[in-house]
Amino acid sequence: MTAPSFMDLALEAANSAGKSGEVPIGCVIVRDGEVIAAAGNRTLTDRDPTAHAEVLALRAAAHAIGSERLTDCDLYVTLEPCTMCAGAISFARIRRLYYGAPDPKGGAVDSGVRFFAAPTCHHRPEVYPAVGESEAATLLRDFFKARR
Repeated sequence: MTAPSFMDLALEAANSAGKSGEVPIGCVIVRDGEVIAAAGNRTLTDRDPTAHAEVLALRAAAHAIGSERLTDCDLYVTLEPCTMCAGAISFARIRRLYYGAPDPKGGAVDSGVRFFAAPTCHHRPEVYPAVGESEAATLLRDFFKARR
């Protein structure tokens, strides 16, 4: 058996968030081949509109390495980041962004405002879309189908 991929670990965090009633989005941050932070959405649990998986993972990673600059870190998230999260990813100087499902309504990387393409964006990570896209999309679709 092979070890789970980093996106598999993000999907596990998303699944856990979904079981708590949160929108099932998960994120892991990797440095030197090791996961240094993982989080799922907690906006309802924390009563905090900024408690997106990416923001929580960025905070934990910065704390873990003792710096707000995560220049040698890669971020894996199950859904295309929103504008807030794209901004946080840029400010943290994340090296590479891997995301699962696109988000035509709320995404800000390849959809919507395309934050990293804006002239005011100071740091642009390498972006790798559609990593684990099918699994991430199914998780989200099933979550919302159960609530309708």
